[in-house]
Amino acid sequence: MSLRRRLTLSLFTILILFAINVGTHFWGSYARSESMVAYRQAVTAGQLSGELAKQLEDQRQKILVLSTLRENTDDRLAEEDLRSALAGIAATRSTVEALGGMGSDVTALQFNLLRESSTRLLASWRDFYERYNDPDWQSDVDDPIPYLEASQRLKELEQRQAFIAVQRANVIDRTIALTDRITVLGFIASIFLTATLGFFLVRYTNDNLKRLKRGTQRLGAGELDYRIDDIDDDGELGDLAIAFNTMSDKLRRAIDEEIDAKQSADEANAAKSRFLANVSHELRTPLNAIIGYSEMLHDELDDEAPVDREQYQSDLDKIVLSGRQLLALIDDILDLSKIETGKMTLVREAFHPGEALTMAVDALAPLLRRNGNVLECDDFSDLPQIHNDAVKFRQVIVNLLSNAAKFTEQGVIRVSASFEASSAQLSIAVSDTGIGMTEEQQALVFDAFVQAEDTTSNTYGGTGLGLAICRDFCELMGGTIAVQSSPGEGSVFTVSLPADPESVPAAA
Repeated sequence: MSLRRRLTLSLFTILILFAINVGTHFWGSYARSESMVAYRQAVTAGQLSGELAKQLEDQRQKILVLSTLRENTDDRLAEEDLRSALAGIAATRSTVEALGGMGSDVTALQFNLLRESSTRLLASWRDFYERYNDPDWQSDVDDPIPYLEASQRLKELEQRQAFIAVQRANVIDRTIALTDRITVLGFIASIFLTATLGFFLVRYTNDNLKRLKRGTQRLGAGELDYRIDDIDDDGELGDLAIAFNTMSDKLRRAIDEEIDAKQSADEANAAKSRFLANVSHELRTPLNAIIGYSEMLHDELDDEAPVDREQYQSDLDKIVLSGRQLLALIDDILDLSKIETGKMTLVREAFHPGEALTMAVDALAPLLRRNGNVLECDDFSDLPQIHNDAVKFRQVIVNLLSNAAKFTEQGVIRVSASFEASSAQLSIAVSDTGIGMTEEQQALVFDAFVQAEDTTSNTYGGTGLGLAICRDFCELMGGTIAVQSSPGEGSVFTVSLPADPESVPAAA
């Protein structure tokens, strides 16, 4: 369960307890209010009962006195006294009705009996006052039974009201006591539950935060493979742990990429250092030949002996050959520089690839056969005309043939070509039976400044730029170059170029 849900549940529980306490408090307040109402009603009912008893007693005394005077004298009742007496009887009847209004369903029976008896009694008293002056009327007001009956009913009503008041007071007192106990228990339970929930929440949060702290410390110490997986939370703390783990993964990948980049940069720097060493060696070789043979020719001209024209011609041929080697090396470096800076341009023109292949093969035939190799060529006369850069096409073929001649001895070098009309693709394959390459060497063979092995330059010479230039020229012409090779079995370099002018890039 998440921390948010735990906090919400705890808060909801505390609110429920608080609501119970508040409800119990209002219940107790209501019970106290009802108790006060019942008390006031009981007091008022008692006062009315006492007042009614006094009124009945007073009216009874007056009736008895007037009855005695009527029997013993001839005095008549004055009109004013009659009105006063009737008003007293009406007041007594009103008191009876008021007492009934203070009752309830429980006291309805006693009140009805009281009202009946009091009504009969008050009716007889009223009749006595109204006929007081009639000498022929015989009064029975001296009979005490109606008065005693009304008094008895009044006492029964008082006793019933008192009993009900006591019962109600007891119920209300018990309710008040119960609400007080519930309030106290609810208050204690609220304190206990709040303290318990707070303790467990603090403990739960503290444990998870300690785990997060320990995880961040270990991540900060460089243990990027460490994972914060012991967080018992599927909410905010769990999301925070996932965020830390994700950050650790990204940081680890970034560091690995940085290490790989540094390693690649170091390898590139090492390759460039080897390239500079190879270039220095390759540059010194033809330069030493040019300078050496030039000095020899200069010394021979200073001698008085006749010049050996045949030897002189041979030395000049060697100087020219060394100069051409030096020029080819410089051209390779300049081509690579143009390619890397994006300044190499493509000249689209129509030419016959068969003628370019034949010229390249004829020009390099002595080199190809120098190590006892056998040169084999297909018939290129059936190849159609294509639109591309003829100069770069010839340079790619020359580089591939030179590379094959360098790594092949007493073997076969073969040049083949084919044209696929459906895809308008020209394919040229240069194969040899030389030293071959492993898969790891094939993956690096087209990289600049890189040769198959570090000892290749010392054994076979070269700068490692020829195949890199071939790849860049093929891509520049809209084609591809691929290699298939096995150690000790030779290599096959395949160049595919588009023949359709629409598929050839305009420039680079």
